This record gives sequence, structure tokens and C-alpha cells, in this order.
Amino acid sequence: MTWLNSYFQLDKLNTTIKREILAGITTFISMSYILFVNPNVLGAAKMDTGAVFTATALASALGCLLMGFLARYPIATAPALGINAFFSYSVVIGMGVDWQTALAGVFVASLIFLLITIFKLREMIINAIPSDLKYAISSGIGLFIAFLGLHQGGLVVANKSTVVGLGSFTTPTTWLTIFGLLVTTILMIRKVPGAIFIGMFLTAGLGLVTGLIKMPARLISGAPSLAPTFGVAVKHVGEINTPQMWVVVLTFLLVTFFDTAGTLVGLAQQAGFMRNNQMPRVGKALMSDSTAMLAGSIFGTSPVGAYVESSAGIAVGGRSGLTAVVTGICFLAGMLFSPLLTVVTDQVTAPALIIVGVLMAQSLKYVDWGHLEVAVPSFLIVLGMPLTYSISDGMALGLIMYPICMIAAKRGREVHPIMYALFFIFIIFMWVLTVG
Repeated sequence: MTWLNSYFQLDKLNTTIKREILAGITTFISMSYILFVNPNVLGAAKMDTGAVFTATALASALGCLLMGFLARYPIATAPALGINAFFSYSVVIGMGVDWQTALAGVFVASLIFLLITIFKLREMIINAIPSDLKYAISSGIGLFIAFLGLHQGGLVVANKSTVVGLGSFTTPTTWLTIFGLLVTTILMIRKVPGAIFIGMFLTAGLGLVTGLIKMPARLISGAPSLAPTFGVAVKHVGEINTPQMWVVVLTFLLVTFFDTAGTLVGLAQQAGFMRNNQMPRVGKALMSDSTAMLAGSIFGTSPVGAYVESSAGIAVGGRSGLTAVVTGICFLAGMLFSPLLTVVTDQVTAPALIIVGVLMAQSLKYVDWGHLEVAVPSFLIVLGMPLTYSISDGMALGLIMYPICMIAAKRGREVHPIMYALFFIFIIFMWVLTVG
């Protein structure tokens, strides 16, 4: 216990081992839904859901342990919502890319991610993107995730006359989504720790009681085998040989950039770690998540990043890396509950996707809507993602328009050279998708 206090500097941070353990468990409860949501989302890409479950748990645990021991921050990591949707719905389903090749794309992006972190280029690239566009990207991903949840839950359906329309309330399973959304929303408003997890639990319980969801054969079992996904990414690296796939790799890279950078800074501000607008030990924090992302691609899951749900642990007093270590241990223990995958249906996970979308959309308040040269590209990003059903397409619309709008406003000199480079990269991106 003395070693823990000394290594994690608990006295200096005015915290205790008991408080850190409670914070770690709280963080895990708040984000444990990813163990079931991620296999559900990646399962749409025809990946083995059992293997994805285990890969998700291992990648999350590794990232948390690295963040705790190396960076000593109370920030947990796991496969990020949004980028997993891009993996399944944009790359595999939308572009027709095999999931094995898409996973290889994650692996290549992870290698680049790790290299630019080591050479400290990551901060430079992140800093080149205007803050307004970063907030727009985060919010756009939130709207995209929420749209997925509304569709999977049966609240929004395809409509030949109006493109989309309201789902049918005569479908029994749709009421599971409505129940879950109402319960989760109330719990979130009441600031109940683990609100999303509790909402999923109660929704699944209602489904089991009403017979809309089949009862699993057992609750606990050994972790599913990683064999269907382990190492697949490495074996298919040779298939990253087309302009289309390199655009996919770039998108994995960019989206993970924005998501993780914004989350880390936001959580550091919440916990009071920021010093002169700088985050101490940020290099170690970035190294932790990039290493977890690389390992996760080998295990067989989409990119790993810092989780905003860490704010729940910070809110109950978590201030040291011990919080993240406890969360990591909880993820390892969570591998015993894989049979529950059959209980966590689309209707159970839909409310979680919608609520996370709401949380991410809050970044909209930071966009400078008073200047059209900023508002137009930001708006195209935010609206483009759900309407094109593609995170990358929405990003492209905004990043292409940004330098044009800035030049029109006679502010071209304020645009970073990297943004002009991204302008041409995304022009090529759009050409590859529509012509190539």
C-alpha cells in the first residue's frame, strides 16, 4: 500500500487508495457497455462477435494499464464509438472492403500513429486543425452515432417518399428502444453513475421478461477465443495497395487524432491537471493510447482511444493512474461474461448510442457560428456525417470547404499549410470514392 501511495503520489493529489478504487470501478461501470456494443457494431461487418468481445476487453485493459502506470492519469481507454461505426458501415459495408483488409488498415494506421507519436509530430498535426473544426468533427460523429442508434432501434427507418421516416410503434422491439432511451435519459439527468450500463441492463431485463429477447444458456463462461481475429490484420497488410485503402488508413488516423486529443484535454481540464494551457506528461498519455491501438488491431478490434466516460471516475474523486489501473483490471474480469452477448441486441445498445451521440454533440457550443468562413465548413462536417452515412465523407466536405471559405474572407494567411495539404488529400479522397 505504501508503494501505491508513493508511485501514484496519492497524498500529493489529495486522494486515497479507497477513493481511487471506487473511481476505477465507477469508470468501468460507466463505459462497460463497450464490451457489448463494440461486438454488435463490428458484427455488422461479419466479424466474429465472440472474438471481438475478447479483443475489446484485452485492448481496453492494456490501454488502461498503460495510461495508469506510464502516464499516471485517471483516464480509461477502449475501442472508440464512431470510428468502429466508420469501420463497419463506411469501409466494410459502404465501400465493400473485406473486414480482414479493413483491420489491416487499422494496423497500418496504428503503426503510423505510434511513429508520429514517438517523433512528436502528432501534436503538430493536431494543432494545425482549427479548434472549430475539431469540435465540429466530434459533434458530427455524435450525430452519426445517434442516427445509427435511432435506425438500429427501429425509431428511424428508410422511406421511399421522404428518404427516412418514423418507425412503426406496432413493432414490439421498438418499444424496448423507447424504454431504454427514457430510462437512460432519466438516469443521466439524475447523474447516476453508470447510467448507460444500468439503462442497458434494465432494457435487456425487460426484453427477457417479455420474451422479446431469448434467455442465454448461462451467464458466465471462459473468454471466447481470439483465433478468428488475432493476427488477421498483419496477414492482410499487403492488401493496403490501392488509393481507396490509403484514404481509409488516413481517415482512421485523422478521426482517432481528433477524438483522442479532444478527450484527453477535456478530461485533464476537468481533473485540474492543465498547467498554462498545457497537459503534463501528454507524451506518455499519447504513447499509451497509440500502443493500445496497435495491440488492439492485432487482437482484432477497431481503434482504441481515451474515453469521455472517465469523467465519471474523476467526478467521484479519481485523480491518479490507480483509477485507470483498477478500470483495466475490471475489463479483464469482464471477459467472463461473454454469454450476455446474445442478450445485448440492437434495441439494447441503441439507447447507449443515442445518449453518447448527445454527449458528443455538446461540442457544437464551442463552434464560432458568427463567422460564415468557419460556420459553413463546420456545418457541412456536422450535417454531412449522418446524411452521407459516412464519417469520412462529412470530414471531406468540411475540410475541402474550409480553405476556400477562409480565402474568400481574406483570411487565407491564417490557414495552416497542413490544412492546405489536407484540402488536396480530401479532393483525391472524394475522387477515389466517386470515380476511382
